[in-house]
Amino acid sequence: MLIAFISDVHGNLPALEAAVADAEKRGVDRIVCPGDLTGYGPFPEEVCRFMIGRNIPALMGNYDKKVCDVIKKGKSAIKVAKRKKREILLWTVGHISAETKSYLASLPRQIELKLADKQKLLCVHGSPNSADDAIYPSMTAYGLSVKLGDARPAVLVCGHTHIPFAKHINGILVVNCGSAGHPIDGDPRPSYAIVQFEAGKEPHGNIIRFDYDRDRTLSALKKTSLPKELRKDFMEGNKRRFTE
Repeated sequence: MLIAFISDVHGNLPALEAAVADAEKRGVDRIVCPGDLTGYGPFPEEVCRFMIGRNIPALMGNYDKKVCDVIKKGKSAIKVAKRKKREILLWTVGHISAETKSYLASLPRQIELKLADKQKLLCVHGSPNSADDAIYPSMTAYGLSVKLGDARPAVLVCGHTHIPFAKHINGILVVNCGSAGHPIDGDPRPSYAIVQFEAGKEPHGNIIRFDYDRDRTLSALKKTSLPKELRKDFMEGNKRRFTE
């Protein structure tokens, strides 16, 4: 069985479409999204509708939660955020429909799958602790055990950091999908992960980098009121830490 994990799309519909098309060409049996459909990119509504239309299971990422918090509480939910971060979040909230708002609010925080040989896969956004927590390639066996607690999946899949990797840590395959819409490691090609399961064999994970119609995303960004610096981020594969 092959499962593709496509995470941190962040409103980049052309990248999402390219990721799904690439995964299907590789013969995946199913696709799962570890969260963060919204934020930064110019297509938050279209991304969510694509996910709904393709019936792709998704988690609520930390940015998706921020969107839901603003919908529920208004601007008071982001009163301590920096100016440009507020602008991006409020723009995103203002460009999604009531149906999409309900969809985002309904997303779960984790997905558990039972696989070959009764192996279990745990899919989260940040870590088993929270959507805001992070798992980096430097994670140690001890650090992973703390984050997992009593859980002992054969595979742990996450996103959030936008830093892709797949490695075995203390007998557990840990896979961070990176970002399928907003890479930050200097490579403008987004990434997603494919995990292979076969009875009697150890699970194996691969990180896939892919190209997409970046000009379509950049052209759409120019037509919005989103900070112009975002265009450079998508061109260069970086993520600006807005401080204004």
